[in-house]
Amino acid sequence: MTDRRRAAALSRTFVATAMGACLVAGCGAIPGGTGGSGDTLTVMTFAPEGTNATNMPGMPGMAKAYEHWVNAKGGVNGHKLRVLTCNERNTPTGAADCARKAVAEKAIAVVGSYSQHGRAFMAPLEAEGIPFVGGYGVSSEEFQSTLSYPVNGGQPVLLAGAGHQLGRVCTQVAIVRPDTLAGDSMPVLLNSGLKANKMPEAADIRAAEDSADFAPQAREALTDTTGGTGGGAASSKEKDREKDKGKGCVTAVLGERTETFFDAFRRADAQQRKPQISSVLGSVSQSVVDRTGGKESPFEGAFLTSWYPVAADPLWEPMRKVISEYAFGDDRVDPDDSGTQTTWIAYTVLSEILHRFEPGQEVTARKVARALNQAQGVKTGGLTPELSWRYQDMRAVAGFPRIVNGRVTFQIVQSGRLVAQEGEQPMDMTATLEEAPRAA
Repeated sequence: MTDRRRAAALSRTFVATAMGACLVAGCGAIPGGTGGSGDTLTVMTFAPEGTNATNMPGMPGMAKAYEHWVNAKGGVNGHKLRVLTCNERNTPTGAADCARKAVAEKAIAVVGSYSQHGRAFMAPLEAEGIPFVGGYGVSSEEFQSTLSYPVNGGQPVLLAGAGHQLGRVCTQVAIVRPDTLAGDSMPVLLNSGLKANKMPEAADIRAAEDSADFAPQAREALTDTTGGTGGGAASSKEKDREKDKGKGCVTAVLGERTETFFDAFRRADAQQRKPQISSVLGSVSQSVVDRTGGKESPFEGAFLTSWYPVAADPLWEPMRKVISEYAFGDDRVDPDDSGTQTTWIAYTVLSEILHRFEPGQEVTARKVARALNQAQGVKTGGLTPELSWRYQDMRAVAGFPRIVNGRVTFQIVQSGRLVAQEGEQPMDMTATLEEAPRAA
């Protein structure tokens, strides 16, 4: 063999050996290849399913539909998306287990998920630098952790918005809420909206989260909202205001148990005093109204505070198209459900952030978090204001500094449909919350 042939053979052997070693070690793309093991990005969505309390099956269902859709059109910025789902079971252990699974599977983000147990799931994610993108907003940690990137204002803005909505029409207000850590902040938040309308604080009525009998709470709420006006001599202006309002109001924020409570409340109101009833997105939805009788539903006339446009708004059409084509008959995925909608928005955010990476650039959890921290004007198709989580975007809301979207919309059930409340425009509740006492 000549020196030239020997050198060529040695060169081929060296290249083959190096390529083989690289494949085994997963050290990156081979020249002319498509990115090796970096072609697929893993994310996770978790939510409770099949529990005795609040369930959010539409969130993992929407996540899987998004996975099928985005991969069918070539992935996100050159990457296939691998979506893992996990049943959080409404327990701290379940939430922690889901977070640890995300860590074990090297997820670059947890997206569009639901859990009341923020302390349990945020610690494992923070330890590995995994961002929590677009959670439902039910735990205070979602608005405190520097690795959380909320797309809505969560329970805080809904309850402050409900206080604003009720403060314009009610003489007295009662809130029925879970006797849980998450529930303890609800009256404070509702009262911030009432106070902004110069209303007294709401009566606070606690209930077991998984209760099947709300008769005692229904009787208490009825008593608190159809009694006197609170005593004391009232000014002429105050009397005119009371006359204009003329009714008590009851709001219930009990997740799936809200329907059960209002059934008990209707039966308790034997004298047909009919106080104004209300709730918030997630505790009441279009599907709940449909299931309970449509036009004949006990929710007819109820007020609802939401983060998003009404479900019939054309802005939701892209999501509806994905559900119809890629949910494959998954009846968990209801386009009118707030969990489904939140997950869609969260994945929209993730997609836009991933498109800001350079082609071929390595994508890791910490790099995604860095991109989110630097993000300006992330668009969600008009479903929210443009979102940004930079330091200068944080607001001085006690206990909830990472609220960057305080917008709410006001809705009412009319003829069995959730529609925009006439005369009420979307409103940013951030300033109202900034004036509220610390609630978490």
